[in-house]
Amino acid sequence: MSTVTTQQPAKKGGFTAAASNYIDERTSISTAVKELGRKIFPDHWSFLLGEVALYSFVVILLTGSFLTFFFHAAMTPVVYDGSYVPLKGVEMSAAMNSTLNISFDIRGGLLMRQVHHWAALLFVASIGLHMLRIFFTGAFRKPRELNWVIGFVLFILAMGEGFTGYSLPDDLLSGNGLRIIDGMVKGIPLVGTWISFLLFGGEFPGEQIVGRLYTLHILLLPAIIVALIALHLLFIVIHKHTQFPGPGRTNGNAVGYPVLPVYAAKAGGFFFIVFGVITLIASLFTINPIWNYGPYDPSPVSAGTQPDWYIGFADGALRLIPPGLEFVWLDRTWSFNILIPLVALGLFIAVVMLYPFVEAWVTGDKREHHLLDRPRNAPTRTAIGAAGVTFYAGLWAAASSDIIATHFMLTMEGVIHTLQFVVIVGPFIAYFVTKRVCLALQKKDRELVLHGYESGRIVKLPGGEFIEVHEPLDEYERWRLVSFTDYKPLMIRPNANGKITVAQRVRASLSRWFFEDRIAPVTKTELEAAHGHGHHEVDMGEVEEITVGEMNVHRETVGR
Repeated sequence: MSTVTTQQPAKKGGFTAAASNYIDERTSISTAVKELGRKIFPDHWSFLLGEVALYSFVVILLTGSFLTFFFHAAMTPVVYDGSYVPLKGVEMSAAMNSTLNISFDIRGGLLMRQVHHWAALLFVASIGLHMLRIFFTGAFRKPRELNWVIGFVLFILAMGEGFTGYSLPDDLLSGNGLRIIDGMVKGIPLVGTWISFLLFGGEFPGEQIVGRLYTLHILLLPAIIVALIALHLLFIVIHKHTQFPGPGRTNGNAVGYPVLPVYAAKAGGFFFIVFGVITLIASLFTINPIWNYGPYDPSPVSAGTQPDWYIGFADGALRLIPPGLEFVWLDRTWSFNILIPLVALGLFIAVVMLYPFVEAWVTGDKREHHLLDRPRNAPTRTAIGAAGVTFYAGLWAAASSDIIATHFMLTMEGVIHTLQFVVIVGPFIAYFVTKRVCLALQKKDRELVLHGYESGRIVKLPGGEFIEVHEPLDEYERWRLVSFTDYKPLMIRPNANGKITVAQRVRASLSRWFFEDRIAPVTKTELEAAHGHGHHEVDMGEVEEITVGEMNVHRETVGR
């Protein structure tokens, strides 16, 4: 009777290797890591704005986890008996009391509070700048429209996350901010009062508002943000990064560094740089000193109470509305000084969020885009963006109208009227100026491509003519200036029933407006013709070269 002995392969690596093999056989994680490691990330500095937003959020999570161990989210009245002497014996909420204890009695608490707050400000700012870069370069076009919507929702959630955290200490500033929100909610006809009672758990300030904001701030909103960030990054991996035009950069062909090992190492180092800079700022610059403001009390409210900068546009919209826009109808008070800002801001947010779909419909562009536009080559889009930024900036500045008036010794009415002009007329001025600038820059690019750079070298031709020799552009620079697509307005065509609908006419009109005054890129024929009779190359054996100074002397002599 014979026995067959099966030789087992030698085990290498011991328990660690066995565990990794066990996991890989059941999840195929090594394949995923290999595929992810091959992904290419661009090396342009503007792509770091998205990374700053991501790393700021990581800092928020780390510092926020520390703060949750010590914060007491309750409106229960207590008497302060902590280390900050000026407030000893003052009655305040448990939320305010615990925040003061974090600041003065918990080791490292004040630093954590300030790092948390500065990181939140940087989080919102970096998302905003990241989206501006995406807008002005056209990175939102097909197939990335949905990712734009996700990013914009993240921006709104980041503002909501910041506001809920800003409101938790129940100090004078946060109480004023909540009071403004309460007034805006109550200004909604028919349902405003009920929504306010539901939100605050009773008449303002209520006994449950801090607990509810705390739940939103540490649980619901962060969970949604984490999910959307993961989805956002997933779409980036699927669609690949967009690229600025350049050698080797074509649709779907990325130029940069692979994730592993180069980009991962750089990203890790950049995270610690961001964390370090935030910590340095938090160490040197005080933010939100609630001990100076004291607990919320409507009686000491004075000029100078401001919300965080990212929510200022909503406060500014309320300040710019003229008075006397209220009337009673059907036994209800209709406050249009509240409704107009709510509707205007809602429309503004909706237009920004849906802009990729609007532009695609107007232009009829259904192609995939992986190369970015230079802002000057999309003048109408760039002008629209400048108008939107001006509108937002006017509302944002209006939130500090009292500060502007007191610090610059101006009248409040003068400041308000000026900012009303900025918000209403400013976007139109910004649109026309920006579009003219973009068209002028396009014309400059055409001149450079066709005639080259001015060299400052003046030569005299055999016939006595003086010309300046132009230095031609290198191939890369020339390609960068001409590599954009010339779009044309849509043509109105009858539908299947042989009719031209109103929607088609509107779309055609918008398309003509979008592409009016467009400047087509230089064609190969134009380039060859320009080089054929231009002054790029001059036979120096037949000319006399003189300097610019000598040329000026010659002109003066001829003038005499």
